[in-house]
Amino acid sequence: MKILIVLTSHCKLTNTIRKMGFCIEEFATPYYLFKATEAKITLASPKGGQPLVDPRSDTPENQTESTIRYKTDQKLLQLMANTYKLQEVFAKNFDAVFCVGGHGPLWDLTIDKNSIKLIEDFWDAKKPIAAVCYAPSVLLNVKDKNGAFLIKGKKVTGFSNTEEKAAHLDKIVPYSLEDELKNKGGIYSKNDDCKSYVVKDGLLITGQNLASAAAVANELLAVLDSKKEQN
Repeated sequence: MKILIVLTSHCKLTNTIRKMGFCIEEFATPYYLFKATEAKITLASPKGGQPLVDPRSDTPENQTESTIRYKTDQKLLQLMANTYKLQEVFAKNFDAVFCVGGHGPLWDLTIDKNSIKLIEDFWDAKKPIAAVCYAPSVLLNVKDKNGAFLIKGKKVTGFSNTEEKAAHLDKIVPYSLEDELKNKGGIYSKNDDCKSYVVKDGLLITGQNLASAAAVANELLAVLDSKKEQN
C-alpha cells in the first residue's frame, strides 16, 4: 500500500505570538500503524521541508509511546525534515491520503489550491480520504465533479465547538470547524469532549480529536484491506 500523509506548514496563531504546527500524536501514532503494515509512506506539506510541531501537543503530559518513538527515530526525522511540496505529489501515485491535525490546516490546507486539487483527485479516483481533529478542514472547499461541496450530505466529524472553548481558542481560530462543516452541508456528529470518535461515510473517514487518531488510522487500513480483497 502507498499512503500519502499531509501536514500543515502554518506555524503561528494569527494575531498572537503563539507558535503552532501539526499535532505530534496525530502524526506519530497513525504513521507507526501504517508502517506496521509495511505500507510505503510519503510525507507532504504546502511549503515542503520541515513542518513544525505544535508546542501544545508536545508537553510532558501529552507524551505517548508513539511521540517518544518519533523523537528518536532518525530515519523518520530525516523524512520529516524533507517533506515534499503538495504540488509535487499526485493522487494517482497513492492508494489513500491521511491528513494530520493541529490548528494549522484551518489556515493553510483549507484554502491551498494544491491541497484542494489533491483531495478532489483522490475522491474522483475512488480512493479513501482520512482526516483527524482539525484536518477535516481540508474538505471545506473541495468539490465533486458536479461542482457541489464534497461533504454535502455526507456524515463527518471534526474538532467540536465545546472542545474549542475548553482549549480557550474559540476566539482566536479563524472559524469554527464544526460550524463550517455544517455550513458546507456536512452531516456533523460528535462524541463527548476528548473521547475517540470516528465517522466513516463510504471512502471518507473523519475523526473528532486527538484521541481519535489511532481509530481513524485503523479505519483507513480496514478500508484499504477491503478494497484489496475486492480487487
